[in-house]
Amino acid sequence: MEPKRILCPERLRRVPQQFSWVDHRLVREKYIRGLSHAAMALYLFLVTVADAEGLSYYADRTAGRLLGMETDVLCGARRELCRAGLIAYTAPFYQVLSLDHPDPGGPESPRRDSIRDGSNGAAPIGEVIGRVMGGLR
Repeated sequence: MEPKRILCPERLRRVPQQFSWVDHRLVREKYIRGLSHAAMALYLFLVTVADAEGLSYYADRTAGRLLGMETDVLCGARRELCRAGLIAYTAPFYQVLSLDHPDPGGPESPRRDSIRDGSNGAAPIGEVIGRVMGGLR
């Protein structure tokens, strides 16, 4: 096997001043398995625009326009991400959630937790934070 080497050293990636990253555990821990392309696009958008706490304030109309998605497709993608435990949503706020397991003795993956999508009945922010932190069940 050929050793890894930097292909373009003058374009080596650095963490920008604004906060943004994509966690490799999305693939390694199979979070993206079964997600639609629309859900993955929305997730990439949200991790790109979110602040250090994972919060984003983009309106559905703006996010849909930027992603080239109709409102119903965007809402479906959002529901998928909520069910997968990747985001929380209470209009107008999105929060990209940590991939850290909320309860080391609990389920193998946060995907099994049900964090409600605000479009189907909002979860109180305390409940969302409690679940993410491993408190409320």
